[in-house]
Amino acid sequence: MIISASRRTDIPAFYSDWFMNRLRDGYLIWTNPYNANQRKLIDLSPESVDVIVFWTKNPYPLLKYLDEINDMGYHYYFQYTLNQYPKTIEPRVPNLSSRIETFKLLSEKIGPENVVWRYDPIILSNQTPIEYHIDTFADLSLKLKDHTKRVVISFLDFYGDVAKKLNKIPELKAQDILNFKSDLDKLLTFMKETSLKHNFEIVTCGEKINLERYGITHGKCIDDSLIKESFGLDLKVGKDKGQREECLCSEALDIGKYNTCCFACSYCYATSSEKTAMTNHLKSNSNSPVLCSTIDQRIVDELLISRKPKIIKEQSTLF
Repeated sequence: MIISASRRTDIPAFYSDWFMNRLRDGYLIWTNPYNANQRKLIDLSPESVDVIVFWTKNPYPLLKYLDEINDMGYHYYFQYTLNQYPKTIEPRVPNLSSRIETFKLLSEKIGPENVVWRYDPIILSNQTPIEYHIDTFADLSLKLKDHTKRVVISFLDFYGDVAKKLNKIPELKAQDILNFKSDLDKLLTFMKETSLKHNFEIVTCGEKINLERYGITHGKCIDDSLIKESFGLDLKVGKDKGQREECLCSEALDIGKYNTCCFACSYCYATSSEKTAMTNHLKSNSNSPVLCSTIDQRIVDELLISRKPKIIKEQSTLF
């Protein structure tokens, strides 16, 4: 089993203590994101978890636990989003210099092949024109050149909730870069040349557009090939059917919860309401088996006795 931690929230940044308690206890209770009354026990023992894939903008709070995770016998790698957007777009991420330093510390700790740099989503706007991305990508590539082997890119998707949030920012005028072919060509040509210069592989995440003419291929963020290379595990896992068609990720269980990330990024599809995210975050209990929730101990005991991942429907569970 591959654990995704997580596309839905930033577990390393905000819930590292909770996550470590889950590994120590050897289980968590997963909640269906579309039906809060559906839950199942997930065995997190090292014998059951092949690999953990961390998704984050700030893994610093988790760094102090990496030795313990290693001693437990887990395999893991990071998808680390690192860009330089203004506060109108990313109001609460740590300053860039600290995130670069954390990237380097993480790479030195676990190896550059296990820290994937995400330069995404690429947002074309009046505050982030094409030259902004060219300059930023050049600067970050130079600083990260010895600390990663792969960079992942994607373009902003104007989902309904995302478009609404962006439209509420009066000083920001975002546009779909795919509608500006000359800008797209200029940026992708530069990105490929820069990646070759610094020995990065460059791939896309969840994109329909074919960029092979630039030497950029479709990638997998949860990648069975990377897992085999890094850890010698031949998992024989198929495509994750729970993701959109364009996503090529290998099958994994995402243990995150929507509306629990506190970064409040304006483009985030996983947070529809900043207020709800903050409210849910305040419910977080590092000792609870459920992320940002409490649960009737009777149900927990029942599941622990069976140790079987069965669905539980329980109206008395507390939220």
